[in-house]
Amino acid sequence: TRTTTGAPRGSSRTTLAKLRQVLVTGAGGFIGSHLVERVLASGAAVRAFLRYTAERSLGNLRYLDPGTLKSVETVWGNLEDPYAVARAIRGCDAVLHLGALVGIPYSYDAPQQYVMTNVLGTLNVLEACRAGGVGRLVCVSTSEVYGSAAYTPIDEQHPLQGQSPYAASKIAAEKLAQSYALSFEVPVLVVRPFNAFGPRQSARAVIPTIIAQVLTASGVRLGSLWPVRDFTFVADTVEGLLAAALSDARPGDVFNLGSGTGVSIEEVVRRVMRLGGRELPVVGEAARVRPERSEVKELVCESTKARTALGWRPAHSFDDGLRATIAWIRDHPDAFRPSEYAV
Repeated sequence: TRTTTGAPRGSSRTTLAKLRQVLVTGAGGFIGSHLVERVLASGAAVRAFLRYTAERSLGNLRYLDPGTLKSVETVWGNLEDPYAVARAIRGCDAVLHLGALVGIPYSYDAPQQYVMTNVLGTLNVLEACRAGGVGRLVCVSTSEVYGSAAYTPIDEQHPLQGQSPYAASKIAAEKLAQSYALSFEVPVLVVRPFNAFGPRQSARAVIPTIIAQVLTASGVRLGSLWPVRDFTFVADTVEGLLAAALSDARPGDVFNLGSGTGVSIEEVVRRVMRLGGRELPVVGEAARVRPERSEVKELVCESTKARTALGWRPAHSFDDGLRATIAWIRDHPDAFRPSEYAV
């Protein structure tokens, strides 16, 4: 994986100050919590939209420094509620919409809930941004919309194929966003991050569950070892989202964010063992989480468009990202129960 140093010319590292009030939906999630932290560090005000539960959970925002967290305006609600979404967006000049149901296995059990949250929720965000005159909306999608690659690396023109209810819901959300750009001139961009990873990611995802097992278990039990993914460190994903928020790209445009390097799950296991200092037996196909025809075989990103139009490129190597993630999981052992997961 490429490693670069410093900020690319024109990147969000130097121009973020022009944003005043930013709403982040899904702020308690993995990427969302890092995004909130990054926007706050720039000096912009952040309003965090969090899914309401009886516990009023902060999600991953609980890991922020207490002084930083005090600067966050927290708003609880559900994306399916248009009134709550409109209240949250009122007064914001930019919206970064990450709120979604993201667990692919659960989408096989609850497809309607994915449509309600990911599709109807996005519709509510679009309507609120349209009514509120928001200056920029970034809808965060996923590389899963491509399905198994017809060619690699995958550029933004690659056909879309919903191989899971989750992927189908994200395709629908994308198409709604683009329709609002064309029909109502809503200044929305769609960003498709490839597989982000890093500190705070739950063991629902493949890299944290591998790390947790390597650090604590007597062996590594996974599902398929052969799928290939383009893993991008979360700090780089966040910079790409901010670059999109600050860009003058035309409404409706789409950008991939990824490293351009594919790594098999089997290779991830080998690297984690090397960096974690433990060699363990590996059991593949311990459980198949995805139906066979739903499994996405290979996702490798072509991100020339983001480099050219947004001035973005990854600044962290895959191994550096793994080291940071291993260190975080070592420091937070209570957050992981690897025996409950199979990927």
